[in-house]
Formats: sequence, C-alpha cells, structure tokens
Amino acid sequence: MTIKLRLAFCLLLLCQITLAQSDSITSLKEVFVSDKNLKKYSASQSVLKLNDSIINKNEALLTDLLNFNSTLYFKEYGRGMLSTVSFRGTTSSQTAVIWNGININSQMNGSTDFNTISSSDYNSVSVKAGGGSVIYGSGAIGGTVHLNNDLSFLNRFENNLRLDYGSFNTIGINYKTSISNKKWSTQIGFSKNSSTNDYKYLNRYTWRGEQRWNQNGQYDIITLNANVGYKVNENHIVKLYSQTSNTDRNTSLIVETETKSKYVNGFNRNLLEYDGNFGKLKTNFKTAYIFENYQYFADNSNNNFTYGKTENLITKLDLDYTLFKSTQVNGIIDYSRTNGYGTSFGSHVREISSASLLLRQDIGDNWKNEIGVRKEFTNNYKSPLLFNLGSSYKFNDWYNLKLNISRNFRIPTYNDLYWETGGNPNLKPENSYQGEIGNVFTFKNFTWTQNFYYIKIKDMLQWVPGTGGIWTPQNQDKVNSYGTETLLSWRKNYGKNNFAANATYAYTISQDEKTKNQIFFVPFNKATGAVSYSRNKVSAYYQILYNGFVYTTADNSKDEIINDYLISNIGIDYDLKFLDSFKIGFQVLNLLNKDYESLENRPMPGRNFNVYLTLKF
Repeated sequence: MTIKLRLAFCLLLLCQITLAQSDSITSLKEVFVSDKNLKKYSASQSVLKLNDSIINKNEALLTDLLNFNSTLYFKEYGRGMLSTVSFRGTTSSQTAVIWNGININSQMNGSTDFNTISSSDYNSVSVKAGGGSVIYGSGAIGGTVHLNNDLSFLNRFENNLRLDYGSFNTIGINYKTSISNKKWSTQIGFSKNSSTNDYKYLNRYTWRGEQRWNQNGQYDIITLNANVGYKVNENHIVKLYSQTSNTDRNTSLIVETETKSKYVNGFNRNLLEYDGNFGKLKTNFKTAYIFENYQYFADNSNNNFTYGKTENLITKLDLDYTLFKSTQVNGIIDYSRTNGYGTSFGSHVREISSASLLLRQDIGDNWKNEIGVRKEFTNNYKSPLLFNLGSSYKFNDWYNLKLNISRNFRIPTYNDLYWETGGNPNLKPENSYQGEIGNVFTFKNFTWTQNFYYIKIKDMLQWVPGTGGIWTPQNQDKVNSYGTETLLSWRKNYGKNNFAANATYAYTISQDEKTKNQIFFVPFNKATGAVSYSRNKVSAYYQILYNGFVYTTADNSKDEIINDYLISNIGIDYDLKFLDSFKIGFQVLNLLNKDYESLENRPMPGRNFNVYLTLKF
C-alpha cells in the first residue's frame, strides 16, 4: 500500500468518526491504558514514564527523547540516520519495543531503528528496565521501551498542532485530535519530519583544505495514526489501533567519493482489542497484523534495489481471574505467524505458540509479589522455560525495596536463520539470567531511585568468518553485564515560580566472559540532566547529555575508540494565551558547539537552532 493510499484511508476514517465529537467538557477522568500489564506486573522493576511535557522539550525523533532523558545509550550513523540502542550493556536486538502491548521489533534483524519513530505520536513513552520476556517475548533482555496510545472516555474535542522549522531546512509537523464522549473515543494523528540535513562538519576538511559537510543525508518520515475505542457498556470495550509510516532516507557519505545510496522502509500496524469484565474474571483479546518492508538502493541514481518484507499475524488471549481480593492470576496464550520474503533470505514461514502464567499478590498496601512463567513452541528453535520472580516492599513513607530475578531470551531473526549466503538454521535462542535490586527513596518533592543489576547471557549470536570467508552467525559468546542506575527527580513551587530538575546516571560493565574485554559500543558511563522553570506565560529549560568513551573493536584497542562528549540544549517558550494555548518557542541545540560523534566517521552537527509554534484548541 502506498503512502497516498494510507493517507486516504486515514482521512476517510476521520470523516466517519468525527460524528462522535462533543463540545462539552467534564471533569470525569476515565482512561483505559493500552498496555495494562506494564503497570500491573512492574511493581518490582523500575519504570520511567515520559509524558507530554517532557516529550515537547525534545526534538521530534524518539532517539533524542530517550538519549536526553534515560540511561539508554544510542549509536547513530549521523543525524537522522540509523539509530540503535544499548540498554544495560546489551545489544540493539536485546531491547524490545512495545507498541500498545505488542512487541514490534523487526522480524528481519530483531531490533528497532529509533530514528524512524516520532515521540509525539504517543500519549506517553515509558522505559522499563530489566527482563520482560515472560510478558513481551523475544528481545526483552536489557529492558523494554513502551509506546502507548491511551484512550479516555469523556466529553471533549481537543486539537494539538505543532510546527517546527530549524537549521538545515528541518521541518516538523505534528497534528493530533482527540474526540470522545462516554461511548466513543477517537484519536487521529499525523506527523512529518524532514530535513536536507546538509550540516557542516566541525573542524574537518578535505586534503584540499575544503570544508567537509554531510552529503546525501536527506530524510523524510511520515506517520499516520488512527485509534478508536467503543464502550459497549461498563463491562465491554472494543478498541482499534492503526499506524502506518514511511521513511525515505538517503545514507550519509563517509567520504565524498562514495556512491550515493538510499534506504526506504515502512510499516503498517493494526491492532484490534477487546476488554471484557465478568466479575472475578476479566478477559483481554488482541489480534494484530504487522507489515514491514525495506528497499535498499546501492546507487540512488537508478531504480535497482534489494528488498525484504515480513507479514506478522499475532493473536493473544489474556484471562485474569481474581482468586482473592489480594491475589490475581493471569493465563496468557498467544500465537504468531510470520511470512518473510526478500532478496537476501528467500521465502520462509515461522509459526510460534506460547503459554504464560502470571500471579500477583498484594499483601496489604506495602508488599507486592509477582511470579510468571512462559514457554514457547515452534519448529524453528528450542525455547527455554522463562520465568520472572519479583517482590516490592514499602518499609515506610520514604523507602521502597524492590527485588527481581528473571530468565529471558532472544530468538534468531530471519537474517540470522536464512540469509543467503551464510544463514544458520541450527541456531539456538540467546539465553539470559538477570537479578536486580531497586531502592526508591521519596522525600516530599524529591525522588531518588538506585538500581543494581547483574545479567548473564549465554549463546549470544555473533556473525563470524566461516568456510570460504563467508560470514555466518554462531551461538558462541558469553557475556556478563552488571552495573548501577541512578534516577533523580525534584519539583518545587514558590508562589507562581515552578522549578523542576531530573537526572539519570548509568555505570555499566559489559564483558566478554572469555576475554574480559568490554563489549564494543557500550560506554562505562552515561549521564543526563535537565532543569526547567516556568512562571505565568513563560517557561524555559536546559538539558545536558554526557556519554563516556566507547571501544569500537572487540579487542578493546585504545587506538580505536569514540571519545567521550558532553553536549547541551536550551529552550524557552512564551504562551500568548490565544485559544487554549498558543506557544512560540525557540531552542538552541548543541549549545556549546561541540564536535562529537557516536559512531566513527559519522560526525553530528554543531550548534543549530529550532523555532516552533504549538496550538491547543
């Protein structure tokens, strides 16, 4: 389906459902979350929720939001290019991305490109640290990133529009409308982010002394969202989530003599969900269809390309039974069928079934316990029995102790199993054990979370040279990752003056068990910080990001590293108080004009600017 047809479909859907709008406003706050298990089974782990106010202070793409506000480390192939994540010292395919409760990591390579996702397309973005494979399946080893579209059933008609224009001809458009009453809830969204991306490289010149700049770095990302909920009655709700996106992106040149290439990829996600309440028994049924594809043009001056496509059908039934007032049991069964076909891995079908059993017990208001087990069944690999054990005890008003141990895994991807030539159909899933201790201290306006963790990964997949020089994946690495995470937040009001501050810090050791070397592209240290101030119509903020140095080779050669860097952004906006809100804002990014990169030979831009206009009506 072309992007034009997808746009027409969403506009048609909008025309059909605007009949549900209402101008009256009520104070009733009835919100139905898109991922109930995120809150229900996370008492023993750390969850960082980023809401609208934080999302709006950052650049549009998800990489920027998480880079400046969490402990996640990102490796970017230049501004707006491919962006991969490392969470608690793991690889990019060991962090699962969850869309409204469904794992959306690529079936082809097992990871998610965070520079193809716009943060403002969601009501909230949450980061859950630690293992989550019992609920979310493959890849949830380091942690999970949750993209949520929550529906509210109250009488309202609300529109939000944001327009951005910045350096390098960067254009951002984001529009969201929410239309609902006590029976219907609708959200329609559109976002477009594009840039010629032709920034100069700081302090870098050709052998002729000519200024070097980012060539062939253009990108254009368009996303459409349509979410609808219908409340049959107080006990039965039907919801439909739909999202489609297309990313047309050139690949920045490392040297000026390279051939210019292009990468086009897209996805279409549709999720139908039913919630039923039968007293002690509650049901949740989901069925999803997820389509993803890519085209790679090695020379974008002609139409020759390689391609890959997957179609994934997911069906999931979750039965929640209240044994006692304090004890709930969830039984979950799901089935997925993936059909993949492409230039480099042929045509293959993979079917996976799984069964999970979850138990939550609340002993009083202060002690919460969680237990979960999961087993998958497929002909493509042998799945281990996964488990999760967690406990949270609140000793008093200011101290909460959390304990969690789990077994998690990652399945081989289509590229791992079937790549021509070199794929290995005999691979085993990556297997990990994890233990963590969380300490949460709360003092009036100040919250301090301190986590300690240890992860042991075996059978890690690595592509290595084989017979005839052909690279092939093997289960050969064993990795031990351990460290600590610090999360700080503070908020205080002095009359009309509102202050807030947030900070994160991660210290990470991620070592190959045999060589004792640090895994490459995993920094020992990462820190973020932000302070904000608002009074009446004016608000301002300042944020920093520090990434420690990283090795770029497995032997930890000191001559092959990416240097550490500290960058900062500053922003201010003014509300003209026209309509519900009419804000004009200005941001300076990379304020101190630092020359830095997160991947060798992929420089990021120096000081640049962005102006924006936000309207709420």
